[in-house]
Amino acid sequence: MPRVLVVDDDPTVREVAGAYLARDGHEVLEADDVASALAVAHAHVLDLVVLDVMLPGGSGLDVCRLLREPGRAHGREPAVILLTALGEEEDRVAGLVAGADDYVPKPFSPRELVLRARSVLRRTSPGPRPAAEGAGDVLRDGDLEVDVAGHRATRAGQELPLTSRELALLVHLLRHPGRAFSREDLLRDVWGWEFGDLSTVTVHVRRLRGKVEADPASPQRLVTVWGVGYRWDPQEGR
Repeated sequence: MPRVLVVDDDPTVREVAGAYLARDGHEVLEADDVASALAVAHAHVLDLVVLDVMLPGGSGLDVCRLLREPGRAHGREPAVILLTALGEEEDRVAGLVAGADDYVPKPFSPRELVLRARSVLRRTSPGPRPAAEGAGDVLRDGDLEVDVAGHRATRAGQELPLTSRELALLVHLLRHPGRAFSREDLLRDVWGWEFGDLSTVTVHVRRLRGKVEADPASPQRLVTVWGVGYRWDPQEGR
């Protein structure tokens, strides 16, 4: 049973979101401010955090960033869905930069939240992957190594601080070297969305480059294909 933490200072939001998530088979915990959210994350292994941007004692973006720090979350790094004000693109982009995996605008549909939660957990939870995605639990390219089953990646022997969504994006690209993907392709294949904000992909590509490239300003691995999207250029043999 996936364990979800719902963080919002509005008890009605927590009640409604929690009820729908519990009905969908999730164990639901609650917090109403920054301090309590971090305390719960430290005390429990969480699979997902549903996080409001505006919170007493600080910003949900701060919580998101702190959850991405090594050792901050108990057990493993949870996925994060950010609750943002309707139409606030700045909040959405800032959330993605902070490490959020997805966002849902407020006022939100509880059914949409449940579907987003399913999608995020399907993509970020460790475990067996579909056979169609290829064989082999370890992917390698030059000094880069990804342990898919172990949910970790290293470059030159140093572990990379990847979010769950960044890791999913990296794995997808490594499994299709040399293939150019549009942002729409990646949104569908990695996020599981048929529709969505394409800036989600742009932000995650930029963040992933910052971690896998020796010089993110002049990428050699995750390159831009002008007029199309992005492509993974293998480094083996270079």
